Amino acid sequence: MFRTFTRRLLGGAVAIALVGVSLPAQAQDFINILTGGTSGVYYPLGVALSKVFTEKVPGSRPSVQATKASVENLNLLQQGKGEIGFTLGDSLALGWAGDEEAGFRGKLDKLRGVTAIYPNYIQIVASKDSGIKTLADLKGKRLSVGAPKSGTELNARAILQGAGLSYKDLGKVEYLPFGESVELMKNRQLDATLQSAGLGVSSIRDLATSAPIVVVEIPSAVLEKVGTPYVKATIPANTYEGQTAPVQTAAVVNYLVTHSGMKDEAVYQMTKAIYESLPDLVAAHSAARDIKLESALEGMPIPMHPGAERYFKEKGVKKSGS
Repeated sequence: MFRTFTRRLLGGAVAIALVGVSLPAQAQDFINILTGGTSGVYYPLGVALSKVFTEKVPGSRPSVQATKASVENLNLLQQGKGEIGFTLGDSLALGWAGDEEAGFRGKLDKLRGVTAIYPNYIQIVASKDSGIKTLADLKGKRLSVGAPKSGTELNARAILQGAGLSYKDLGKVEYLPFGESVELMKNRQLDATLQSAGLGVSSIRDLATSAPIVVVEIPSAVLEKVGTPYVKATIPANTYEGQTAPVQTAAVVNYLVTHSGMKDEAVYQMTKAIYESLPDLVAAHSAARDIKLESALEGMPIPMHPGAERYFKEKGVKKSGS
């Protein structure tokens, strides 16, 4: 009896030891992809990434989480509640600095860069009936600026400030995701919406097919006051129905980010999968056409993850100036 008991005890100990050994490997299999609202660009690209990782990252089990986008994604990554997330460049820089006003309680020191992706275009769209044609015309009007403390909302504050305006100058400020903003505009409960997204974002396409719109210009003079990381950009003619001329605006680069707790090999495989699957990402959203290997490290405001760094080193990609 004693021998039987001893064998069982040892067998249990071995089983426990094996479970202890296998857990870290299994935990790394989960890849929670932090995106944004379902009517933006982050979400469909996140869904495409989950399919790519399933096919090309051995043993991975990806999931896609809809969020309030940049600021929430960065805070979740810092807490280890996601493996990779989308973010705007200005939000990323503010998170690394721990800017409390932007929605960060402290320096997000666990964040690590994966790659630059495509630029977000700051797209201010008004209903034609509102009479809004310029940024100055927003005074006294009803504007949606994105979810509170989101990357879009940070963009809204910066652009309005550059134009000599603040939220106090507006008739009403709504803090809503893209899809909800459009629904209110359709119902004439809003005059305009500011959306920071890739070109051809589905929410604005939906609005433009439902009612006449005006895409509001962001002039160079405003950009000069706002400064980096904003750059000049153009929304090409016919990006949206009824928009027959190109419109000058501002853009800021988007990034994919992870955290320092991710294994080097996992991040290497994820980065490799992204660049081996660009056609799949473009099929999910046209904004992905701007994802280029040669600009993968452009403007990255935080340290790179060693796994991603290894991939770009293999491909001969260097930061500009290095």
